[in-house]
Parts: sequence; structure tokens; C-alpha cells
Amino acid sequence: MTRPQSRIQLKNSQTILDAALEVFSQHGYRGATLDQIADVAGLSKPNLLYYFPSKEAIHTALLSGLLDTWLDPLRDMDPDGEPLDEILSYVRRKLDLARDFPRESRLFANEMLQGAPRMRTVIETDLRDLVDQKARVLQIWMDQGRIARSHPVHLIFSIWALTQHYADFDVQVRAVLGPGHDPFAEAGDHLETLFRRMLFPA
Repeated sequence: MTRPQSRIQLKNSQTILDAALEVFSQHGYRGATLDQIADVAGLSKPNLLYYFPSKEAIHTALLSGLLDTWLDPLRDMDPDGEPLDEILSYVRRKLDLARDFPRESRLFANEMLQGAPRMRTVIETDLRDLVDQKARVLQIWMDQGRIARSHPVHLIFSIWALTQHYADFDVQVRAVLGPGHDPFAEAGDHLETLFRRMLFPA
């Protein structure tokens, strides 16, 4: 039976995860080292290894928590709600996640770019099942004539691409827009207009 962690142990575990998020989001999994993570955490490497036995264990812990956060807005899409409102709310919440959790977004993107070696099972089961479930809801709304027809899974992909772009390519977005712009406020209005026009039933 595993003993619960003390308050100090919980604090140190979270400190390590916060430091690892910073290092992984900058350098990717392959470029990150335990020494870098320990340095950012302000802990010795042996102390870090007391809490997590390997770099992979830290990375897996981060990704597990991240996926839940990332999927909550999709889970909350209500089949009994007003279709256009539900989809636009999902777009807004995904954009908010990109704004509030940019390092987490880049961590997830890096994992996908590497072929998802630590997440393949989850994305082929839990993620696929959730997307299939919500795609069926979108298809029903389309069949009812409540939103315009499109490919429901690719519609979800489009929302992911058009929102997470603002986190994963933050430097490019801000450089191109120039000073004095709030990328997320502008993006929110733009994406709402885009999806409203695309999905409004003929």
C-alpha cells in the first residue's frame, strides 16, 4: 500500500513538474535533461530522482494531466444545447486554453511531432472514443439541419488547429501582428465569425 505524500513531498513533486514543463516546452523530450529540470526546480538531481525515477516518468505525469485539461471543453459540448452556441463555446474555450497554457500546448505538440511514443495508446483509445462520440453529435445536428454540413471529425481538427496555433506559434503570431495587438482577443472575434459563417445552416 502506497503511503500518501506529505505536504512537503507534494510541494516538491509539483515544483519538479512545473520545472519540467518549462524545460520540455522549450527543448522537447529529446533535448531535455534531468540536470536541466533539477536546475530549474532548484533541487539536486538525486533529490529529483527520489520523486520521479526517470525523465520519462516526469514527462508521462505531465502529459496525463495535460490531456484531461485539453479534453474537458470537448467533453462539455452538450448534445441538448443549441448547436452553434455549443460549437462556438468550444472554440472560445480552446482558445482560452491556448492563451492560458501555452507551455502545455507546446509540450503536447512536441509529443505528437515525435510520433506520440508516450501517448499513442491513449490517443488511439480514449481520445478517439471521445472524438467519435462528439462527431456523432455534430452529425446529428447536421442531419437535423441545425448546422451546415461538413466532415464532423475534420471540423474538430480545424478547431484544434485554429486555436492551438496561437500557443504553438506564439512568437510568429506576435512578430507578424506587431506591437499593440492582443492576438487572443482578435483571434476570438475572428474565429467566431469564421465558424458562425461556416456552420450557419443554409
